[in-house]
Amino acid sequence: MIIRMVSEESRLAVALMLVLWVSGIASAFVDNIPLTTMMVRVMAALAAPDGLALPLAPLAWALSFGACLGGNGTLIGASANVVCAGVAEQHGYRFTFMQFFKIGFPIMIGHLMVASIYLLICHCAFTWH
Repeated sequence: MIIRMVSEESRLAVALMLVLWVSGIASAFVDNIPLTTMMVRVMAALAAPDGLALPLAPLAWALSFGACLGGNGTLIGASANVVCAGVAEQHGYRFTFMQFFKIGFPIMIGHLMVASIYLLICHCAFTWH
């Protein structure tokens, strides 16, 4: 496990970044409900006293941000995107997966970067959990 390879002081930061970015990028291509359900089990293992005993609240925030913001990356990343495409097409505006991807994916990366900074400041620098 990658998290065990770093020092104990850095484990929370590494875990937060892994949960955030893996769930964010995966959520762009997979529905976020099953992804979140699967990742909850991973986070429970990370927070277990016999495991790494990391605080659960920051991990939950990382998953929440990742699963939510990751859906902005592709047309199929969130149900709202598909509905938006359908409504737009009804009004004469059609866009493809790649047209959405070219705009949505960089925006998603920017959002994940902002969430990364927020999580590192709040839960690693100030330990507000």
